[in-house]
Amino acid sequence: PWTVSVTLTNSCVIASNQTTLYMWQYKMNKRLAALDLAQAVNAKRKDKSERLVHVDDTPSGAGEGSMDYKILNRATHDTITCIKASERLLIVARQSGVLQLYTLPRFSLDHRYQTNVTASKIAINCNATRISIINPDGLMSFFDLYLKEGESQPKFERKDVWDMRWADDNPDLLAMMEKTRMYVFKGTDPEEPILSSGYICEFSGLQIRSALLDEIIRDPEQPSRENIMDLEIKSLRDTRELLDKVGIHDAYQFIEDNSHPRLWRLLAESALEQLQLEMAERAFVRSQDYQGIQLVKRLHKLDSENKQSAEIAAYQGRYEAAERLYLDMDRRDLAVQLRVKLGDWFRVVQLLKSGGAGGNDTLYQKAWNAIGDYYADRLKWSSAVSYYQQSQNMEKLVECYYLLEDYDKLSGLIEQVPDNNALLENIASKCASVGMCHEASRALVKSNKVKEAVDCCVALNQWDRAVEIAHEHNMSSVDELLAKYAAHLLEKGKLLDAIELYRKANHYIDAAKLMFKLAAESSEIPSHALRTKKLYVLGAMLVEQYNTHIMSDRSALDSLIHTNSVSIEDSRLIDNAWRGAEGYHFLLLAQRQLYEGFTDAALRTAHALVDYEDVIPTETIYAIIALTATIARSFGTCSNAFIKLENVESEESRAEYEQLAVEIFTRYPPRDSRTQKIECTNCEGSITDYGNTCSICDTKYPRCIVTGALSPLFISGNVTRANIARRRRTLSLSARALCVTHSLPEMMVEYELRRGRGKGIRWFQSCFIKSF
Repeated sequence: PWTVSVTLTNSCVIASNQTTLYMWQYKMNKRLAALDLAQAVNAKRKDKSERLVHVDDTPSGAGEGSMDYKILNRATHDTITCIKASERLLIVARQSGVLQLYTLPRFSLDHRYQTNVTASKIAINCNATRISIINPDGLMSFFDLYLKEGESQPKFERKDVWDMRWADDNPDLLAMMEKTRMYVFKGTDPEEPILSSGYICEFSGLQIRSALLDEIIRDPEQPSRENIMDLEIKSLRDTRELLDKVGIHDAYQFIEDNSHPRLWRLLAESALEQLQLEMAERAFVRSQDYQGIQLVKRLHKLDSENKQSAEIAAYQGRYEAAERLYLDMDRRDLAVQLRVKLGDWFRVVQLLKSGGAGGNDTLYQKAWNAIGDYYADRLKWSSAVSYYQQSQNMEKLVECYYLLEDYDKLSGLIEQVPDNNALLENIASKCASVGMCHEASRALVKSNKVKEAVDCCVALNQWDRAVEIAHEHNMSSVDELLAKYAAHLLEKGKLLDAIELYRKANHYIDAAKLMFKLAAESSEIPSHALRTKKLYVLGAMLVEQYNTHIMSDRSALDSLIHTNSVSIEDSRLIDNAWRGAEGYHFLLLAQRQLYEGFTDAALRTAHALVDYEDVIPTETIYAIIALTATIARSFGTCSNAFIKLENVESEESRAEYEQLAVEIFTRYPPRDSRTQKIECTNCEGSITDYGNTCSICDTKYPRCIVTGALSPLFISGNVTRANIARRRRTLSLSARALCVTHSLPEMMVEYELRRGRGKGIRWFQSCFIKSF
């Protein structure tokens, strides 16, 4: 077979086939690891954790044994039969009876011994001075490795041996299996055999552990504890018998003759039970048990045998007996101390509640915390919370509430934690992780971390809260953060998110600019006129919110100063906020009038669009003027519109307009069929029905937002309640039919009245929003 034998130590694994040895050093000794590290600093070294050596080679450990797989193909006339390793030694047995000794972990060949036995199994004693060998016929013999001059190999042989193991703590003790009996040898002298057929697993402390592998293999899925046996050797059994029947002093002499740490510990335990402290201390010294020596010193200081007995019971692990002794002495405080040392906090609480224990609030708090930790370690957060509440452990409560997802109680801890406490930052971090911006910022502000609170709000996109905190604490960095985040959104094409961001942060002008930009993009698509109008209205409303915000947050003088400090571009945007909305309102009104058959009214409204060439595309304006003028038989106006259309940039559209103009004006002369004029109130000039500017004094009159025509009230200049009432009665039915809502004619009259008091423009804008 490929693998003949495998052996394992605490630091390496060695395996072999018939010709080659393989070693893997999986754990380095601390001293050797430090040496290797020092050497690695000075020079690069190859990895020596794996080595491969042929059995005929003689490695010195100075670099041989690299992983050269070619040696696997080398043959040998003397093959390997078995191997065995200890912490310092590897023994390789060969077919001819040669034993090769390698030093570990250097893996260097130190000795070769010639024996007359072909080994099938080898065992090494604990100090690597003697080995036991079993040949294929079951004959076991001893072989001493380091003989002095004049010494000879021991004459020892046992037949029918199939398992053996040296003691881990005594180089002279060997356990072996001979048929169905277990023998223990001290040197070459056997003890009385023990009936057993188990394989030896461990031999230490004068006790042998063996396993009944045959029984275990029958049902490997459900092994029984009875298949593992612990057997005591004769010296241990005799010592127990002497201690039970003869006495400590007689047993002392026997143990002196058969000295072993296990026997001395047994003597010390028996002496403690009889409160013979001098003998116990002597036995602990012989067994090198430092804890036992310290125990005896403590016992000497106690003033009562009952206390000594209780202390001994606790040392031996009989805690219930120790507690009972303390309670019988009416020393409940000592019982509490015992349970505190053991970490049995449930029993500590029971003893404290039973009264007379001398407990205090500190001990109660420690117990509640420990019990809470007990449940928390087992992920029973609800149970842990109740105990942490009793101990007022805020830090643990924060963790439990967070893991229980009880965020209301988690935020409630903010008020209970003192100011500038480090726990507030932990609460803020947990609140922020679940999107609780207000609670997180409140915790950070309470811990005097204002900048971190603003950063938290920015990260959670709660800019209104960030601005509020910044204003409360006179910070100036919010505008910079706001601009960076808005730029980030614009780079991603999230224009509406940027508008909402500015709006929440009370930056209404910046939001209005983006809204007007969005409306301008929408105006490029002719079929989106209504959407464009809505966008312009939203932008204008943002400007109105800006005006309201300025007036509400500042006094009249501050508002005036702020207005003067606004840039020219922003001032122009504020003054013309409703211009885009008005332009598209007239565009939609003209189309609605045209489709409903009010051609003259549609032409008057279409003429109003000439003033909005900066908002509405020029081609759209003059196209609707030409269309309405054609239907209204005002070919002079139509001809002027075509002059503009024939100058558009697109050559294809220009050619089509030129062809259409030829078709129209070859049939109809470019003259208006009828013209109605209104007298100017400032001079003797006149205003055409389709215009809004006097030809002589250039006085410009506003148009009615409902009908698109010039209002007679503006022309007459006589705005009185009587004229308003008379105008209300004589308002044409056609104008009423064109109203967006039934209240707009009355709104127009109310506008005339408010205009006389200087409040008409703003009032009408608000009415326009409502009608929209």
